[in-house]
Formats: sequence, structure tokens, C-alpha cells
Amino acid sequence: MKLNYKRTILVGFAFFLISAFWQAYDATIPVILTNKFGMSQTWSGVIMALDNILAVFMLPLFGALSDKCLTRFGKRTPFITIGTIIAAAAILCLSFVDNAQLRNISEVSVIDDPAALELIYDTQADARLLTPEGDTVVLRESFTREEFAAIRCKITDPKTGKTITNPDYTNYVAPARQAYAANKTAGNALPLIAFIAILLVLLIAMSTFRSPAVALMPDVTIKPLRSKANAVINLMGTAGGILVLVLGMVFSTSAVQNAMMSYTVYYGIIAAIMLGALAIFLCTVREPKWAAEMAADSVKYGIEEASSDTSGKRSLSASEKRSLICILLSIVLWYFGYNAVTSKYAVYAGNILDKDYNTTVLLAQVAAIIAYLPAGIVASRIGRRKTILGGVVMLATAFGCAAIMRAGSPTWVMNILFALAGIAWATINVNSFPMVVEMCSGADIGKYTGFYYTASMSAQIVTPMISGFLMDRFGMTILFPYAAIFAALAFVTMFLVRHGDSSVPVRQISEE
Repeated sequence: MKLNYKRTILVGFAFFLISAFWQAYDATIPVILTNKFGMSQTWSGVIMALDNILAVFMLPLFGALSDKCLTRFGKRTPFITIGTIIAAAAILCLSFVDNAQLRNISEVSVIDDPAALELIYDTQADARLLTPEGDTVVLRESFTREEFAAIRCKITDPKTGKTITNPDYTNYVAPARQAYAANKTAGNALPLIAFIAILLVLLIAMSTFRSPAVALMPDVTIKPLRSKANAVINLMGTAGGILVLVLGMVFSTSAVQNAMMSYTVYYGIIAAIMLGALAIFLCTVREPKWAAEMAADSVKYGIEEASSDTSGKRSLSASEKRSLICILLSIVLWYFGYNAVTSKYAVYAGNILDKDYNTTVLLAQVAAIIAYLPAGIVASRIGRRKTILGGVVMLATAFGCAAIMRAGSPTWVMNILFALAGIAWATINVNSFPMVVEMCSGADIGKYTGFYYTASMSAQIVTPMISGFLMDRFGMTILFPYAAIFAALAFVTMFLVRHGDSSVPVRQISEE
């Protein structure tokens, strides 16, 4: 038997559109919340954690509901269709509310406008402002009104002759404009209320079909081929993320001078990408037929979906329980580090590094793509545990070195570090989930899968809030040391694991 790659790619369009959405969401929503609504990093972190909070409850719920959904279109397709349409409409509506807030702060929304800077100075001259470096400043103690109005976003570096972001803009204008936006939001909270309400609709819509979309692959793929199929699905998701990263580079969404841009066209294209991927999915995927063929193939090749390995349960030994706890704790710890970076790097890159985050993250994605299959091959030879430990070391090293990078540091160094982080994350992800389910019987796979996602989602809920609080308290430069410390702790807990590697040699399956 051999994997039908074309069919798997077509099924993967559901995951493609999911990944495209989340890439756009994570890159732009924190910027909107802080720059346009004046939210602190702590509160923006709370908002960014909402999707993970919803996921903890809704992913298992809608996964189970789709199991019981019997329609002529299949079990998963109705959820994918309805959820995508609602989400695409909601993200476009979100841009309209964003525009309403832009009008609310229109008098200061034009970058490098002297009149806008004078107004900001008049209202914030005595305010205590927190700079990205963690310093507290007062405008009137550092600038006169005329000096502040003369600050420009971009200046020429006298040493290199290159155009760079003006440190005075980053340390004074940006936080002062943010404080102004916060005051205006307090005076007219309607745009913020509408923004959060639509955001909730959007997140709920995405939660309704994420589990059904993931469950579709095993629905239509015979057991021995599901690992190969899952690699293809992950590559499709990565392709969706890369497409949106490239789109972000075209629109320069991370550029400091575009901090107050309108996202209507950008979000419109994101919605079109989602609907286009859905159209391909609906026109090509035949879920009921393919699921029936998979069931027939399972009988043909002597694979029983409800065979003896799925009927009984077994208890874990004390050593296995300790290993399971250590694996789950490791998952929490490395997600604490990695997700803090992914949720805050868009803001960090513009304020601390003065770099386009899209290019750096794109390289990490490409490196991860290249590493997927080699990571599985390495694990088959030296074991999953050792392979993951190597990935964790790479992740901690990448984040530790990134901690010393600042504006003016060589861009190629940060690119290499993020590529290393991408390889590390692929190495960890390819092998961590199999280690969890390796210790359970077939009857408990869903339960142990729940353990895995509870650990990862819980970490993603908490870490944006904690990292955001620390960034508010100690400055944005705390981000990478925070991530490196948690990655290092994950090495310790993973080192204590003694079970979870494959207990039997991989059975060779002849291909016809």
C-alpha cells in the first residue's frame, strides 16, 4: 500500500487555511491592541491568550460533536465549511472596527506629522511613559514642545549612513502616542468593545473546526500511513503560514512607520485566501467516499480499526507514570519559552531590533520544513528522547544568543538564530506527541492526546500574560532570556524521561 499524496494534500487545504489565519492573527492583533487602543503588553497578552483558553474547552467539544455528525457531506466537512465562512467574514469586520478606532485617534495617526506630535506633547507632557527598554520617562523632562515635534521616525545613522528607526521615536513618541490612544479609548470605548466582541466570534468560529479539520486526515488514511500523511498535513500548514508571511512583507506590516496602517486590504486578502482554500477543499475532497475506502482498505490489508489493541486498557507502571509526567511538564516548559517569542516577536522586532520580523520568521518556517523528515529519521536511529533533547539544546541556544541582539546587530545573525530555532522546534514537535501516546493502549489514545493538548494549550494561555507582564515591568529585552530559561528547564525534565521511545522495531510495510 502507498500513501495517496494528492488526496492528502487536498485534505491538507483545511489545515492550510487554519495556519494562514493564525499567522496573520498573531502578527497583527498585538500591534493593533497596543498601538491603536493603547493597551499594555500585559493586557494585550491576556487578549492573545483567549484563543488558547477557548481551545482547551472547545477543541475537545467540537471534535466529539463532529464524530457524531452524520451528513451526506461527511462528519468533518460541515464544520470546516461553516467555521471558515464565519471566520473569513469576522476578520474582515474586524478591519472595519480597526478603522473606526483609527478615526477615533485620527489627529495623531499620521506618522511624522508635527501637529500630531504637538498634540501628543500637550496631552502627555507630564505622563510617566514606559519605553521598550523598560525605562520610565517624562516628556517635559527630556524635550521641549518644539524639540518633540521635530522627532522623526526614520533618521540616517551617522556611523553607517543607513536609514534606521530614531531611538527618540521608539523611546518617546511611540509610548506617548500609545498613552494618548489609551486615553482616547477610555473616553470612547465603543470601538474596543466592538473589536473584542468580533474577536470572540472569530475565535469561536476557528475553534469549531480546528479539531474536525485535524481529525479528517486519519478518517481517510489507513493506520500505517498516517505518520507520512501527518507530515504532509504539517507541510500544508507551514505553506499557509509562509504565504501570509510573504504577504506581510509585501504590505510591510511590521514596519514602524506602518504602526497606524489600515488593515482592510490586508485582512481582505487573508479572507480571500481562506475562502479560496475552502473552495479547493470542497471541490476536490470527497470525505464520505474516501472514509469508506479507508475502511475497506483496513479490511483488505487485515487492519482492524477496532481490533484487540484498541479494546483493552492497561495501567502504567510507577516508572511510566513518572516519565509521562516529565514529558507533559517538558511540553509545558518548551511551549512557555517558544510561544512567548512567537506571540511577542512582532512588537519586539520593531521596537528593540528595528528589523522586519516577517523575513526572520519566514526563515524559521523554511528551516522547520526542511527539518521535518530528517528529525523523524534521526529519531528512528537514536531514539525520540535523545532527538528531543538535542532539539531543546538548539532551542535554548538560539534564544540565549538572541537575547544579546539589539538594533544595529547584524541581521544575518538573527536570521541564523531563528533558523536554528525552527529546526529545533520541528525536531521537538515531530517526536513529542508520539512519546505521549506510545505509553498508552489503543483504547486510551484519545485520552492521552487530550493530555498532550491540555499541556500545550495551558502553557500557551499563561505564557503571553506572564511574558507581557515581565516586559511591562522590566522592558521588552526580557523576552529572549525568559524563553531561554524555560527551554533550559525543559531539558532537565526531558532528561528524566525513561519511557516513550518505540518499544518495538518499526514494522516494514511493503508498498504496492
